[in-house]
Amino acid sequence: MYEFTLFRIPVRVEPFHWLILAFLGAQYFGFDDRNDILKILLFMVAGFFSILVHEFGHALTGRKFGAQGTHVVMHGMGGVAIFPQARFTRTQNFLVTAAGPGIQILLGAIAIVILSQLPEEHRAREFFSVLAQISLIWAIINCVPVFPLDGGQMLGAILGPKREILTHQISIGAAIFFGLLGFFYGFIFLPIFMAFMAYQSWQFIQSRTQR
Repeated sequence: MYEFTLFRIPVRVEPFHWLILAFLGAQYFGFDDRNDILKILLFMVAGFFSILVHEFGHALTGRKFGAQGTHVVMHGMGGVAIFPQARFTRTQNFLVTAAGPGIQILLGAIAIVILSQLPEEHRAREFFSVLAQISLIWAIINCVPVFPLDGGQMLGAILGPKREILTHQISIGAAIFFGLLGFFYGFIFLPIFMAFMAYQSWQFIQSRTQR
């Protein structure tokens, strides 16, 4: 486990975070020779940086709205910004949540601009290409209305606490749709990811309806 502080916000990086990034990098590049190891390491660095920027979008926006004790945890499923003492309004909660994928999309756009300025033979091209793809694709996936992804949380902020069950019903439907879509296009990890989140939403609905 590794810990550091950035912009006065503590960050904890769990070992499983690197394992998942290595697995995704192997899926992205393949794993046939020694050169692929370097590419997987490049993917891990780009993925870590992109996720960190995403979480700091949440964290810094939350701090702007007065959140105290904010910290970031980089875990196996990505990362999370934690606000232990926050009391956000629905509008603030929406903006804090939207700031993560928003700044990640901006990062992807910046990476594309940098990539366009680099010569074809430049060694940094592959890094910025991977960074752009990771940032844009992961930000878009994060915006689908599946709880607890950012899209699901933004939907929850829009519908409000009185429609929590509806939020999670939509989450289940969206998770099934995108899980099947990922399966048909050969993205093995996505259906597993979506099935897990659909199950979490189903558990939430069960807990509320059994009261």
